[in-house]
Amino acid sequence: MTAKCRIFGIVLDAISMEVATSRLIQWLESPRSQCRYVVTPNVDHVVKLRSSPAFMAAYAGASMVLADGKPLVLASRLMGKELKETVPGSDLVPGLFRKARSMRHPMKIFLLGAGPGVANRAALAITQRWPNVQIVGTYSPPLGFEALPSECEQIIEKIAATEPDVLIVGLGAPKQELWVHKYRTRINAKVAICAGATIDFIAGEKARAPIWMRKAGLEWLHRVGSEPRRLLRRYAHDAVIFPTLLVRELFGGAVSRDD
Repeated sequence: MTAKCRIFGIVLDAISMEVATSRLIQWLESPRSQCRYVVTPNVDHVVKLRSSPAFMAAYAGASMVLADGKPLVLASRLMGKELKETVPGSDLVPGLFRKARSMRHPMKIFLLGAGPGVANRAALAITQRWPNVQIVGTYSPPLGFEALPSECEQIIEKIAATEPDVLIVGLGAPKQELWVHKYRTRINAKVAICAGATIDFIAGEKARAPIWMRKAGLEWLHRVGSEPRRLLRRYAHDAVIFPTLLVRELFGGAVSRDD
């Protein structure tokens, strides 16, 4: 059985990128069943989870929970429950696409999210870079769509009409996790990956941090510098709350490892 690491009230899969992408391929090559979905918690998620039972329920229903961010990995090590490595959604998706060459048929992908036209540019980039990946649909929903049942129904129908293997959801947290959890029994895809800004990164709409910053756990700093108006307040808030949560976790004895 795969090792699990419970921290901050969530159970993470203590696996590497290679194991995560290999497991996704296994799911894709299995008979179609209810959509499995993947979430990738970071510090901001941990802070939001503490005050949102609905967000926590979405996490509890996920089939794979992967650490997106060095702070979670370092926190697990402080608690003696070491995670293998970070597995960010923005690396997981390209990693999965690279493995598409091992599949017997093209990997069919639906891109949901990002701004108007961005998913289409991402689709072009994907098909040029990964020949065995086929984009079967893209959609950028309007602001506030999650509160409009008719709009959500249209999205479910668009996905169903294309029968993708993988639904890449780039709506931001917690919107993407809440939406996927709510409609998980009706999403006509084998796997849904809640991937944040991944569609924007692939399209070139947003630039990722240099590799050295990612390895050093400083990608957050690059993102704040790139989008200060949107992210500065969020990261400042998280920087105040997260250390408190970490101290509680360290001295509360709330960590365990399951096999």
